[in-house]
Amino acid sequence: MPANPPALAAAHYLVFLKQECHTCATLEPVIRMLKAQLPGLRIVVQDEPAYLADLGAEHDNTLALSFLHQIEVTPTLIRFEGDAETGRTDGWVRAEWRQLTELNELGADQREMMPGCGSKSHEPGVYERLVARFGESGLVSRPIEPGEWDDPMEICFERGWTDGLPVVPPTDERILRMLRGTARKPQEVVGLVPPNLAECTVEKVAINAVMAGCKPEYMPVLLTALEAALEPVFTMHGVLCTTCSAGPIIIVNGPVARAIGMNWGINVLGPGNRANATIGRALQLIIRNVGGGRPGEIDRATFGTPAKYTFCFAEDETDPSWEPLSVSRGVPRGRSAVTLFQGDGVQQLIDMKSRTPEQLTRSIAAALAVVGHPKQALYVSAMLIISPEHYAIYRDAGWDRARITRELHAQLLRPGRDLVVGAQGMGEGIPASKADEMVPKFWDDGLLIVRAGGDAGLYSAICGGWTGHRHHDESQPVTKEITD
Repeated sequence: MPANPPALAAAHYLVFLKQECHTCATLEPVIRMLKAQLPGLRIVVQDEPAYLADLGAEHDNTLALSFLHQIEVTPTLIRFEGDAETGRTDGWVRAEWRQLTELNELGADQREMMPGCGSKSHEPGVYERLVARFGESGLVSRPIEPGEWDDPMEICFERGWTDGLPVVPPTDERILRMLRGTARKPQEVVGLVPPNLAECTVEKVAINAVMAGCKPEYMPVLLTALEAALEPVFTMHGVLCTTCSAGPIIIVNGPVARAIGMNWGINVLGPGNRANATIGRALQLIIRNVGGGRPGEIDRATFGTPAKYTFCFAEDETDPSWEPLSVSRGVPRGRSAVTLFQGDGVQQLIDMKSRTPEQLTRSIAAALAVVGHPKQALYVSAMLIISPEHYAIYRDAGWDRARITRELHAQLLRPGRDLVVGAQGMGEGIPASKADEMVPKFWDDGLLIVRAGGDAGLYSAICGGWTGHRHHDESQPVTKEITD
C-alpha cells in the first residue's frame, strides 16, 4: 500500500492520548506508524506536555479540545472529512482502527482489544468546570462575581443568603454538578414559593442545595419535599408567617433513604448525617432565598426553633412488622416518599418501667395530652417518634400501627368539663358548650407515628404540631411519592 493513498489524502485524524494510560503507552508504536503514514494526524495529549513531543503532539492543558470533541476515553481516534467528523473509535479495537484509517496491517503485533482509560475531561468535578468555561451551561440565574480580594462566603452573609451559618458559595461548576442529580430540566418551574410567591426553577433548587451542602443524589428528595411544601393544604405561607415555633419537618421513607445514606437510628434527630442535615437545610434556604421568608421580616415567630435550620430524618423500616408512615398514608410499600409535617421542636418522653402496651400507652398519652396546652383539644396535631425499644413492647404483644394509634386516641379522650375555659383555674380552654362531651385531643388523622431512633434506650419523642391544624380541612401534613 502506498504511504499516502488518495483515499487518505482527503482525510485528517485526531487522536487523544494520556501518558498515564496503559493502553496509550502500549499503542505508542501504532501512533508512530500512523504519524508516518497519515500526515494529517493531529496528536493531543491530556497529561504530560513532553509526551510524544517529537511527533509534534499538542498538550491539551485546559482540556478544552477534549471537552469540545466530547472525549470520554483515551485513546480516542477521530476521522474528519473537511470539517465534518465521519467516524471515531474509543479505546483500542484493532478492526475498528484499521477500518477508520484504511491501514489493513495496522497493529498487527497488538492484542485485538484494549479498553483504554477515562478521559481527564470526565474526572470528578472537572466536566462541570469545562461546561461552565467552554460549553452552554443552560444556567440563567444572574451570577455575582466576587472581586479579586472578596471572600465569596462573606458575600453570602452580606446579601442575606444564609441561615446564620456559613454556606457553600454556589459556583457554576457546583450548580451544574448538583443538576446532574436530577433528570429535570434546569428551567422547569417547580412552583411558586411563599411568601413572595416567587417562581422557583430546578436551577434555583440546585443553587440552594449547593449552599446547604447537599450531594447531587439528594436532589430527588429535595425536589419532592419542596413540591410537598408548596401544596396548598400544607399552608407553607402560614407556617412561615406564624408567631408559633412551627416549621416543616421532613420524614423520608423507602429505598432512597438507604441509597443516599440517611440516618434513622442513633442520634436520628441530631447532627452528624450529611443527608439529614443538608436536605432539611436546603428546603429552609429555598423558602428564605427564593420566597423571601426571612426571620424578623415575614417570619414573625415569637421563639422560633433550632429545627428551623433543618429538620429531616428517615423512618426506620428495618422491622418488617412495622407499617411505614408513607404506607399508612397511601404510598405503596417499597416506594420512596417524603412526608412534611408542620411541627415544633422535640419533647423527649422517658418511660423505662412500662412493660406492657397498656402501661406504655398511658404514659405516651399523658405526654401527648400537654402538646400545645393541656386544655387544648382539636387545636394542634402531633408526631410521635417511637424508639425501637418502646415499639418492641407493642410488637411483642401483637400491637400494630393501627392498634397503637387507636389505643392512644382512646386514652386521649377527656371530659369536656375538665377542659373548658376557666376549669382548673386556667383561662385557656375549650368552649363551655363542650362541657358535657368526651373530647378528643387530636383529629382522627392528627397523630402521626414514626419509628426511628437508637436501639439503646426506653425513650420516645414528641413533636407538637402547628396551631393552624385547628382548621382541619385547610391545613394538613402532606405525603408525596418520589418519582424523579
